[in-house]
Amino acid sequence: MAIDVARVRGLFPSLGDGWIHLDPQAGAQIPDSVATAVSTGFRQLVSAPGGVYAASQASADAVDRARRAVADLLAADPAGVVLGPSRSALIGGLAEAIPPTTWSRGAVVLSRQDDEPNIVPWLRAADRSGAEVRWAEVDVETGTLPAWQYRDLVDARTALVAVTLASSTTGAITDVSAIAAQARAAGAITVVDATCAAPYLPVDIGELDADIVVVSAERWGGPRIAAMAFRDVAMMDRLRTLSMDPRALGPARLEPEPHVGALLTGLVASIEHLAALDDEATGSRRHRLVTSLDGTYEYLHRLTFYLMTTLQHLNQVSLVGTVEDRIPAVSFTFEGVGADKVVRRLADNGICALADVPSRALVRMGAGDFGGAVTVGLGPYSTPYEVDHLVRALGSLG
Repeated sequence: MAIDVARVRGLFPSLGDGWIHLDPQAGAQIPDSVATAVSTGFRQLVSAPGGVYAASQASADAVDRARRAVADLLAADPAGVVLGPSRSALIGGLAEAIPPTTWSRGAVVLSRQDDEPNIVPWLRAADRSGAEVRWAEVDVETGTLPAWQYRDLVDARTALVAVTLASSTTGAITDVSAIAAQARAAGAITVVDATCAAPYLPVDIGELDADIVVVSAERWGGPRIAAMAFRDVAMMDRLRTLSMDPRALGPARLEPEPHVGALLTGLVASIEHLAALDDEATGSRRHRLVTSLDGTYEYLHRLTFYLMTTLQHLNQVSLVGTVEDRIPAVSFTFEGVGADKVVRRLADNGICALADVPSRALVRMGAGDFGGAVTVGLGPYSTPYEVDHLVRALGSLG
């Protein structure tokens, strides 16, 4: 069943600030439970793990609970969950940890659909190793990333394929399992950025057939902390260690510095929050996550359709990408008015939206030719009234 939006809105104190928040790409609103967990953590978790005294053991327990929570979110093994400060830090560290023998295969396949954190670290690694960079292109009409092109892009020379599960700008969902199958057949590593999909869809690393899945918690209302899950835990042992602690084992080998315990408690609280979006969900945390996210997607899929339909009724608005299988993110251009001016008008009307989000997909689709694209996204707290207010504000520009 769909979620109770009125109840969900009550979980977010920040919604009382008078603004309509259509900018989850910049960070979703933070639930009260997460803010409380972080505040409590900063008061209680002041020691680093590794000691035998109570405070240190409490910090070690916070790390363990964070690994288990992320494992439930991604249907992964907690022993294969690496924690870090951001997507770019984790992916950059992964690129450094991959041994030279892997890079010697000679090629890496990237996607213009991806956010920069799943592009730039691989470009730098390819530059260091001399690997060839191959690009998967976006369909400029629909905004999708066609899986068929990977048959030509991936071959025996491919070391790694990096791809996103869902676009942060067009919302298009990628057929990752088909792409991963091509990579696996060629013996290449598949790294999937599921950050934009995780707030809306149940993510299963096994179903994706991905080797590594990366997420960042600020996209679903958690603190700015990220996680990286390995499908095969043994794969981590084949990577070079990054830790400053020579005794580090398992996922800790890929974590250079000790974690901030308070942020880890916030991460756990944010995943618990996702699992509780449907207050009738029962069972294990994983089961509650699937139930709640299914309900969230059902509600937001309808609201996104309403958003797209009403935007299309504005003569000066052109949607960027037309795909229906999407997360609730939409980009559009406004004829004769630059994106910066549009978002300023929206801000004058109490609406948070984003202009010219760094996106190689939007560039490829020609958004710059129309003064840039405005990007909006919906959260489980979004309502039809907010969509109507957005459309009214845009109509005042006409």
